[in-house]
Amino acid sequence: MKKKIFSGVQPTGTVTLGNYIGAFKQFTDLQDEFDCIFCIVDQHAITMPQERLELRKNIKALAALYLAVGIDPEKVTLFIQSEVPAHAQAGWMMQCVSTIGELERMTQYKDKSAKTASVSAGLLTYPPLMAADILLYQTDVVPVGDDQKQHIELTRDLAERFNKKYNDVLTIPEIRVPKNGARIMSLQDPTKKMSKSDANKKSIVTLLDDLKTIEKKIKSAVTDSEGIVKYDPTNKPGISNLLTIEAALTDASIDSLVAKYEGVGYGDFKASVASAVTAHLAPIQERYKELLDSEELDRILDEGAEKANFLANKTLKKMENAMGLGRKRK
Repeated sequence: MKKKIFSGVQPTGTVTLGNYIGAFKQFTDLQDEFDCIFCIVDQHAITMPQERLELRKNIKALAALYLAVGIDPEKVTLFIQSEVPAHAQAGWMMQCVSTIGELERMTQYKDKSAKTASVSAGLLTYPPLMAADILLYQTDVVPVGDDQKQHIELTRDLAERFNKKYNDVLTIPEIRVPKNGARIMSLQDPTKKMSKSDANKKSIVTLLDDLKTIEKKIKSAVTDSEGIVKYDPTNKPGISNLLTIEAALTDASIDSLVAKYEGVGYGDFKASVASAVTAHLAPIQERYKELLDSEELDRILDEGAEKANFLANKTLKKMENAMGLGRKRK
């Protein structure tokens, strides 16, 4: 029996090349190895202000992208969080086994709340909802980047606390950190991670950028004055970042790429990397456009919600019985 894996992504704007290489591209490998549950976490998105129509558009766009990059709905469960009410119900139960102190210590809460005078209570209680997302599916493994490790550690603590206090109901998930080499840096400041919040749009490539725009951005990427293509992240971060991008998209080794570009000038090197990126993204963009407003996408999301509701409600009933909520049900 395959182990269960859960991953949730917020529909808050576009997916960058960094997001794709660090997460989405790996999802296509995971779907053969694990029983995968992929969730578009729109309820998490509203912990920060959202424009209603934009949010709706982003939800559909993210679902279409999941499928366009190669996620197979026959192998995975793909659904929208708010279409499975058990998430909010179990989220409340997880809040009730959390303490304010441990939620206030969450780094992401401290970072975001420091930037604004007033934050929603939802931002504080985001981690218990995230815990519910994961625990409802008796998840064995959660793939996360370093920025989310603290939340998964809290999820493990809450599950252990629930099991000890009430009943042995919840699976304690393991943390899986992506393989090395998945960190993609800004094209304009290669010492910083590529981020969709970067004010300089030349710094990021998104999966849905026009192919000509992608080519232009990569050709204008910051490099150095040495004129030699080699992998040295400390002294040559720009060149190393471009090598990492091409290696990730073509499955070539860094060493083989360095050999390929021996004696090649930076202009031709960047043009070649741009060509590799656009060749990889072109079929993804084509499939995305086919799916976006299709009946096929709605059918897949309907079926995903049905499967997710069935699985989540089984755990929810066990949790409610363990806590003594409602009338006991079989």
